[in-house]
Amino acid sequence: MKTLHLIWLSLLLVTATVAQQLPKTPDAIKDAFPTGTVFHANIPYAGDTLRKHLLDIYLPPGAKGNVPLVIWVHGGGWMHNDKYADMGYMKGTIRAILEKGYGLASIDYRHSTTAIFPAQIQDCIQAVQFLHDNAMKYKLDQSHFALMGFSAGGHLASLLALSNNNNITAFYPGGRKPSFTLRSVVDFYGPSEFLMFYGDLLPTQTSDPISVLLGASPLARPDLAKQASPATYVDKADPPFFIVHGEKDPDVPTAQSYLLKAWLDLANVRNSLTVIKDAPHYGPMFDTEPTRQALLAFLDSTLR
Repeated sequence: MKTLHLIWLSLLLVTATVAQQLPKTPDAIKDAFPTGTVFHANIPYAGDTLRKHLLDIYLPPGAKGNVPLVIWVHGGGWMHNDKYADMGYMKGTIRAILEKGYGLASIDYRHSTTAIFPAQIQDCIQAVQFLHDNAMKYKLDQSHFALMGFSAGGHLASLLALSNNNNITAFYPGGRKPSFTLRSVVDFYGPSEFLMFYGDLLPTQTSDPISVLLGASPLARPDLAKQASPATYVDKADPPFFIVHGEKDPDVPTAQSYLLKAWLDLANVRNSLTVIKDAPHYGPMFDTEPTRQALLAFLDSTLR
């Protein structure tokens, strides 16, 4: 009996330790969620125990039936941050999305410092597939998914959506082709063409975020840079895009969004590009009422 008691106590301690290790919603963003928001936190989407294979689901207050879903992909140079990143300066937009009756899911993915590309896109695909496969359980409308990404997350959201109809087997986790469809993409200042990104980069320079992501300089491995660039996969079957970029972005040149728009225009894919005057790479200048209303109108037109 004493042995059983010790085993039971040990299990409790292990469970408590694991619970303490799980990420928690930062206090600074809690007021972004309307009263009555339903939280499903730290859901493992890959069948393992990696902290970077977790996602959160936020359901709108009083939701009846299955809701359309916006899937949030955070930024951080592919090597920093987590599924709560970018929310701090986009609280008004988050609240508006939920108040409009949309669900929100925020996903984590492995950092480039622990796993190089295509690990990040494989994780994103696996997370979206999990949401699709478990839509009924979490009261989601699996036929009405949109992606919303910021910086590196904008790159991943764009890459996922644009390559989704191109049968890129290297992107498929476990070799399983995804079965989900995506209705639209919201891309905040995400890179679109890696070979055009650095005008003065040398093949021997490998400490920049893109080289760390690829495991080599884009100039040394243009094949990898091309494979990892969203612009590579633009075609007429792609979903609509809502693109936003800061006029004075010091980290991702505005040319990256102008180029993506040009490719989408040539393929006759519906898209828009908003360049925010004087805006930097990220921050509250992207959470203004005009941008928010345009974004919501875009979601309404693609998810309703």
